[in-house]
Amino acid sequence: MEKAPTTLQEAIVHFSNVENCHAFMTKLRWPDGKVHCPHCGSDNVSYLPNAKVFKCYQKHPKQKFSLKVGTIFEDSPIGLDKWLPVMWLVVNSKNGISSWEIHRSMGVTQKTAWFMLQRARLAMQDDRKGGKLSGEVEIDETFICGKVRNMHKSAKAKKLKGAGGGSAGKIGVRGILERGGNIRAHVIEDSSFGSVVPNVIRFSRLHRRTQILLLSSG
Repeated sequence: MEKAPTTLQEAIVHFSNVENCHAFMTKLRWPDGKVHCPHCGSDNVSYLPNAKVFKCYQKHPKQKFSLKVGTIFEDSPIGLDKWLPVMWLVVNSKNGISSWEIHRSMGVTQKTAWFMLQRARLAMQDDRKGGKLSGEVEIDETFICGKVRNMHKSAKAKKLKGAGGGSAGKIGVRGILERGGNIRAHVIEDSSFGSVVPNVIRFSRLHRRTQILLLSSG
């Protein structure tokens, strides 16, 4: 059995090999060696090496599935050769890690690094920290970028007076906090009021006792 990576560099090299990704994920998901279909649970499954997917021989619409189906990687176009080193990095960072460090280490955009970090943290949550928020839930947002005062005069003028005002060119981040409890954060594409409600529904249990406090950053 090949030695497990002990450094980030080793992890990047190791998981750049598709077969290593396949072996790692297969062992992690099905430690007894019996692959089960994530849709129906059947073990009447075979691997199609040319397509690099599994096929379930039970009759249902989604007979073919990849290693990512049923995991936090499922709806992401990012390959396992990127995901697995990031997971290695998050798990082995004793003092935590930022999206900027992932951005620099993995050669992905900072926005992509933020997305990957949030997924990684979600996967590491236990039952007490996972799930949806409830009770009194507060929502706020901010825009992250370099300080305007440190910019060149022409760049500063563009930031302050250009299209979009002071938020132009910045990354929007929305945080949703359960008072006395957990927090969720995500990059926002749309900062309009109408985009708030879908995310409240996504992250929160809405019932009669739930209070949603929209905080103005102004």
